[in-house]
Amino acid sequence: MHEDDMDRRLGARIRAEREGRGWSLTMLAGRARVSRAMIHKIERGESSPTASLLGRLSGAFGLSMSTLLARAEAAGGRLSRHAVQPVWTDPATGYLRRQVSAGTDLPLDLTEICLPAGAAVPMPAAAFAFLRQLIWVLEGELVFTEGSLRHELHAGDCLQPGPPADCVFRNESDRPCRYAVVVLRGGAPGARH
Repeated sequence: MHEDDMDRRLGARIRAEREGRGWSLTMLAGRARVSRAMIHKIERGESSPTASLLGRLSGAFGLSMSTLLARAEAAGGRLSRHAVQPVWTDPATGYLRRQVSAGTDLPLDLTEICLPAGAAVPMPAAAFAFLRQLIWVLEGELVFTEGSLRHELHAGDCLQPGPPADCVFRNESDRPCRYAVVVLRGGAPGARH
């Protein structure tokens, strides 16, 4: 999917989620702690949101970022071929997010993330306060900080985050880190991505 097309579809999905709840731009801005002008630009496809901003917006809607992106991507079917899996890149960090399970009716989202060397992506607790998830490092090293707790994860390590707290996904190495995030939709509190 072309990046401009994805920005347009993501903006339209955010507008649909907002309008479906009967919220004004001002109401969403207050709930997400994001400027009204920025939301307006995103909804019009004029600005590509960062991962942190998407975390705030999805949290305001009571959705995981994976669910919000999957709804924007509108893929479907039981087979998700690599070549057509929706990919989104954070314009601020180069963080690349591949929606592996796009379009399934299972109660989970499977996402593959590639975090460039030296990159850090903060996420507010509100973005995942209602989810359960696992973080599984496939290649490289990931430092995951939840509140004041720091986890250093290496290839093969799998972590179930604790109670909701502001967190940061950080790659302190000089090589990219690739990891998978499994989010259980409709799960209990204690999640992140």
